[in-house]
Amino acid sequence: MLRHLLALTLIAATTNATAQVPPYPGSFYTQEIATNGATIHTRIGGKGPAVVLLHGYGETGDMWSPLAAELMHDHLVIVPDLRGLGLSSKPKSGFDKKSQAEDIAGVLDRLGITEADLVTHDIGNMVGFAFAMKYSDRVRRFVLIDAPVPGVGPWEEILDNPLLWHFRFGGPDMERLVKGRERIYLDRFWNEFSADPKRFDEASRRHYARLYALPGAMHSGFEQFHAFDQDAIDNRAWLAANGKLKMPVLAIGGEKSFYHTMAVVMRAGASDVTEGVVPGSGHWIMEENPAATVKLVSDFLRKTP
Repeated sequence: MLRHLLALTLIAATTNATAQVPPYPGSFYTQEIATNGATIHTRIGGKGPAVVLLHGYGETGDMWSPLAAELMHDHLVIVPDLRGLGLSSKPKSGFDKKSQAEDIAGVLDRLGITEADLVTHDIGNMVGFAFAMKYSDRVRRFVLIDAPVPGVGPWEEILDNPLLWHFRFGGPDMERLVKGRERIYLDRFWNEFSADPKRFDEASRRHYARLYALPGAMHSGFEQFHAFDQDAIDNRAWLAANGKLKMPVLAIGGEKSFYHTMAVVMRAGASDVTEGVVPGSGHWIMEENPAATVKLVSDFLRKTP
């Protein structure tokens, strides 16, 4: 715990001294929520029905600030950092998505929230899907953005894509190779998975590279991917036993990334799916076209019964 608090203090001081991602509105506050063997760094703001925003790899909950600023007008916005990433604690295990769904349930329980909308991106999709399976009665609507879900739809075909080599990259030797070179490693993703690398600006790159250089962060990131095989087993078993998710789902793909494939994936896992596309964007939707992303998500949350 002491190491975690020292890391929080160090990164806060470093971030305040240099350029960073767009900040959250001043009315937001943060809370460190201990649950399920981890401490989850959580941003909270706004008032109204709850919405949970879950980030993915290469970013943290900081990515959501433009969307949070819009939704706070009529939602209570809750933005955790996933376990092991950002300013959340760095446990050695628990990176299968069923366990991380319990993290999110614990955050909501601590805040006294019984149900919420979910908006997720990248690995956040996988945690959100596990949460929606296990706690379907707590999810009103579900937005998934530009990443597959293990074991759902064309998962095996997606795994064959050479651009996704990093799904199998991990272990002690890989951690040693990347240590001190986190920015080099992450730049590969920010460049290759964007329609225009310049849209993922230098301030954001420095900000996230610092966070992923924190002790235990790269190990945690590799473990997120390492858990995919178990996640696929868990998802297939749940769908076979229970059928597709029933809540309204919006499946959004970046035009230059997953595009229509997001809807294909989610129609294999949910029965009420609407498709959305972020024009001109690759994978990094909040950096490449935040205005279109915010409109797609907010319109869905506000118009869907």
